[in-house]
Amino acid sequence: MSFPNEEQIRAALMEVNDPELGINIVDLGLVYGIDVSSAGVDIKMTMTTPTCPLHAYLSKASEDAIRSHFPDVNVVHIEFVWEPPWDPARMSQTARKQLGWSG
Repeated sequence: MSFPNEEQIRAALMEVNDPELGINIVDLGLVYGIDVSSAGVDIKMTMTTPTCPLHAYLSKASEDAIRSHFPDVNVVHIEFVWEPPWDPARMSQTARKQLGWSG
């Protein structure tokens, strides 16, 4: 069995869109860390605010995206973290363009 690497997991997570903005969670800067080991995949991510109601949705969609590409991964652990707080500066240029932001 071959395990995916960090970039492959990141690519899978790019299929998960924030349903309110229609932009993937990687370009939004919500993914803070990816750790891949023989034990499984650990994702550290955040949301735009701690009160965002999409916690369960983003967690399930992220796990589903990983499992759909890598069915041999036994454990997918999603941890939501709040430090550092999300800031629009974390967004990629792609996300900024999609939102019509310049600069």
